[in-house]
This record gives sequence, C-alpha cells and structure tokens, in this order.
Amino acid sequence: MSDINLSKAIRSNLLSLQNTAQLMGRTQERLATGNKVNSALDNPTNFFTASSLNARAGDMGNLLDAMSNGVKTLEAADNGLKSITKTLESMQSTLRQARQDKTFMTSSLEVGSAAGNITFSGGSFGNISRSTALQNTALTSTAIGLNAAPAAGTAGTAGTAATAGTASFTFGAGGTLDAAATLDFTVTIDGTAHNLSFNSTEWTAIANDAGNFAAAITTKLGTAGSASATGNAITITSGTTGASSTASIAVATIGGTVGTSTLTPTLAGLNAAVAGTGGADGVAGTSGQQAFTWGGNAIDVNKDAKIAFTVTVDGKDQKVEIGRSDVLRAGNGDGKIDNATEFAAILSTKLDGAAATASGNAITVKSTTTGTTSTIAIGAATVTGINYNADELVQKINSDSNLQGKVRASNDNGKLRLENLSTQDLNVDGVSSSGTIDGTSTGANQILGNAVRSGLSGQYNELRDQLDKLSDDASFNGINLLRGDNLKITFNETGTSAIDIHTKNNESLNAAFLKIENIDSKDLDSDAGIDKMLDTLKEALNTVRSQASTFGSNLSIVQNRQDFTKSMINTLETGAANLTLADSNEEAANLLALQTRQSLSNSALSMAAQADQSVLQLLR
Repeated sequence: MSDINLSKAIRSNLLSLQNTAQLMGRTQERLATGNKVNSALDNPTNFFTASSLNARAGDMGNLLDAMSNGVKTLEAADNGLKSITKTLESMQSTLRQARQDKTFMTSSLEVGSAAGNITFSGGSFGNISRSTALQNTALTSTAIGLNAAPAAGTAGTAGTAATAGTASFTFGAGGTLDAAATLDFTVTIDGTAHNLSFNSTEWTAIANDAGNFAAAITTKLGTAGSASATGNAITITSGTTGASSTASIAVATIGGTVGTSTLTPTLAGLNAAVAGTGGADGVAGTSGQQAFTWGGNAIDVNKDAKIAFTVTVDGKDQKVEIGRSDVLRAGNGDGKIDNATEFAAILSTKLDGAAATASGNAITVKSTTTGTTSTIAIGAATVTGINYNADELVQKINSDSNLQGKVRASNDNGKLRLENLSTQDLNVDGVSSSGTIDGTSTGANQILGNAVRSGLSGQYNELRDQLDKLSDDASFNGINLLRGDNLKITFNETGTSAIDIHTKNNESLNAAFLKIENIDSKDLDSDAGIDKMLDTLKEALNTVRSQASTFGSNLSIVQNRQDFTKSMINTLETGAANLTLADSNEEAANLLALQTRQSLSNSALSMAAQADQSVLQLLR
C-alpha cells in the first residue's frame, strides 16, 4: 500500500474514523455486557479486585446452601423434640389418670371367733405372704405374771407404843424440917434441869408419905413430867416419849438453917444421884403383802378381752376383772398396758382396802391395814375375749407397715371390708368360700385387681414406644441430631468460623436416655410408685426442654449467620459491580456522540476526496 499516496486530509479523516470506530466498538461492548471492565486490559486493578470479591461472594454463596440445610436439620430435630414433649405430657396424663383412679375391688368378710390368721399373697405382695392375727395372742396370764397363784404372801405384824424416860428412888423414913430449912434437889427431864425446893410448910403437908411426895413433885414439874409412887418407890417420868425422852435426879441437900430439922437426904431417899432409864421409840405395825412379776412387755387389751383373778384382802375375797375401759381410764389412754407400773395403777383402782405398786417388773399388793390380821393372797388369772372385732382388725391391718399401700381395711356394718390396692389379684387365706373368717381355709377367697390401672399401663407403654420412633424419624438429609449425629456448619470461606451442633455428650435422645422404661401393670399398684414415675417423666421433660432450648439457640446462631452471609455476599457483589459495571446512560450518550462524530468524519472524508477529484477534472 506504500505505493498509494493519500492526501493529508484523507489520512487525517481516516485516522479519525478508525479511532471513532474503535471507541464505538468499546462503547457497544460496554452496553452489551453492562461492564466497563471486561478484561484485565480494560483496568487490571479493578478487574482483579472485582474478580476476587466475586470469587469470595461465590464461596460464601456455596456456604449458604449448607446453612440452609443446617436450618432444616435443626427444624427437623425441633419437630421431633416437640412431638417427644407432647408424648411425655401424654404419658404424664396417663399416670395422673392412673393415680386418680381408685376403682379397687373389695370383699366384705364375716368376723368370727376363730383362732389363726388372715394371710395375704399375690396382689402387691407378689410371692411374699403377710399375715394378721385374729386374736390378741400377746394377752396371756403368763404375760401378766399370774399364770399361777403367786407364792404365799407375808402377813402383817403388830406395832409397839413409844415409852418415856424415867428415874426412880425409894422414899425413906422421912423427918421434919426447921421453919428456916428447905429440901432441895434437881430433876433433869429431856435435858432440861428443874430445881425443886420444899419448905417446912410444904414438907409438913407431905407428912412423910411417899404418895404425897410424888404428888408434890408432879405439881412442881408441871408439863415437863410427873411422879408416881408404889409403896415407897417413887418414879419420875418425862412428859414426852421416844428415844430422846430422859429423866435423872441429882443428890438432895438441906438448905437454909438446919435448926431442929431431922430430915436428911438419906431419910428422903435422895442421898445418891439417879441416872434413870431413857425412853424408846414405838414400832408401827406392818401390812400384809404379796408380790408377782410382770412379763416385761407392753400388752394391748382388745375391746372384748377380760383379765380375771381373785385377790383376798384381810381374809375377804375380791373378784378383780380388768377390761379395756379400765386400761383407758387408768392407763395413758392408748389401750395398752405398757409396763408393770401401769398395771399396778390399774389394779389399785380395782381393789378395796389394798393398793399395788411396782418396782421394775415386780408388782407388790399391800393391805391398807396393819397387824397380824393384815394379809394379801392373789390367785391365778384367766384371760378371755382375746378375738379382735371388726374395728380392731381394721386398725391392725391399716397400721401394719407391711400391709400399707397393698391392702386397706374398713368396717362394713360389722364385717371386715378388704380393698385390694393392686392391679393384680389378691389371695386372702384364712377365709372360707362363704366369706367367713375362720383362720384356716386356703385358696377359697380372692379379690380381683384394678382393671383400669392395668389398662393404663398398656397405654403408657405404647406412648413410650413412640419416643424412640419419633427420635429415629427426626432426620433431614441423612443427619439426625436426636440420634446423636453431629452437624457441623461452616460460616466463612476459610473454614475458621464454624459451629458443631449435637445433643449433650452426643447421646441419642430416646426413652433409654430419658430413663423411661416399659412398665408392668403391677408398677401402677401404689400411688407412691406412680409418683416416682411422674418424677422421672418430669426430669425427662426438663431434659427435652433443655435440649430444645439448646437447639433453639443453635438455630438462632445459624439464622443470624445466614442473614449475615447474605448481607456480606450482597456487599461483595455490590463492591465488585462498582468496580466493573458500566453506566448505561453514559455509554449510550457516548455511543450517540461517537455516531455523530463518525457521521461528521465521513462527511469530512467525502469533502477531502472531492478536493482530490478536482484535480481529476483538470485532467479531463
């Protein structure tokens, strides 16, 4: 082409058209693609930055799928937990219905007078049998201590009176006292000295007579003592009695002016001191008594029981009969003779002229009189009426810890009404086929079990089986969190942010983990057993609700992260678009401008060509 020479104007116009065509091609490409940067040649920095942002957005977009699957997996687990919760609540309702049901079967039995026992087996007792005695076998004459008449008792003894202290002397021949003389001596009674003095006038009145002298001494002693005479023997006696009662006499003296006195201490019989004899305490008489030994154990006295024996008090027989009413009045009100002390108190209320006391297990009966005619004799006891009546059998059965919760008794118009507190049939031995308690019959009487509770046990087991099925079916895309599977969800493209979702210790959330077992109908026999199962269900519900709360928290985390990832993808893609997207309005305006420029360039080129054509016209 170098052989062709174009004018400068044409070349300039051609170059302008080429540039315009190039710009129009680029503008048309931007309008067609919507990008102003379509390759690294357009803008290397923006191109590679946008590519990196789009690549990260794409990676995060891939993570959204995993998050979405994770959300659905959690929702599936939550569906399972909700259904398990409802099932557990239904199981609770079943147990509560069983607990409220009291349609226990009963049987009313005639109470006889037979010995032996009522024996229970089957029902809640299983292979163990429990018995209740029909008689008060503990109430015997041996237990009381009167199975035979006690050995002969001890008769009472007579008493003795207390004595007073005395001092004696022998009156002599006497004599006379001068008008100015006195006879003086001291008498000590009970430790107190009494100074006695007789003048001539008093002595003249005595007239040397022992009896008169004793009377004069008594007058001077007053209440402290007295004197008496037997012949010439004069005895001074203390006014008191007992071991502390004493009397003594000191040597007499002639006082004053002796003068014509002929009386001397010797003639008066008081020339020597008299020590005297002390008094003595009296001895009281004793009561007759007899003792026997209590058996040592507390004894229940049933309503019809009678303890009878004879007590002979001071030779007179007394018939003693002790019944339950006596025990209630004199005892502590529990219907039992608890010990020897209580029996002695009861016996005292039944005796006339005697009383009973106890020391340990020894009981002593004493007459209230004393002396040799005071005696006690006790005969052997007989015990009758020891069979329990209906009320007493009811009390015995209902208070027996081995029977409580298994069988219940009540009084049905004098009959013993037994209630089988079990879902199993209860065998009652000691009862005839006609329903009379005889204490010996076997296999003749049976009380059916509670059919309602038995049926509810089957419903409970059906619900329990659903727990495992619900747990097994709560899977999504092959992952079952309730079976202990682990769900890992990655949150960023580098894998540094993730969450592991699973049950506690990766345990399967099933009936075994919740400690819920299948039950037999007998497990619903007692309210206490049902209460324990209700406690287990309550714990299971708490476990399920706790796990649901944990999964709910995990779901919230995943959903929050899902929203975050979507926002990040949008941010990344928007950032990349800002670097590469073209402004359609701007590019359209550019294209229009370029089209105008192209048109003008074409016109200019045409004009330049016409200038060259003018030379051709000259050649023509």
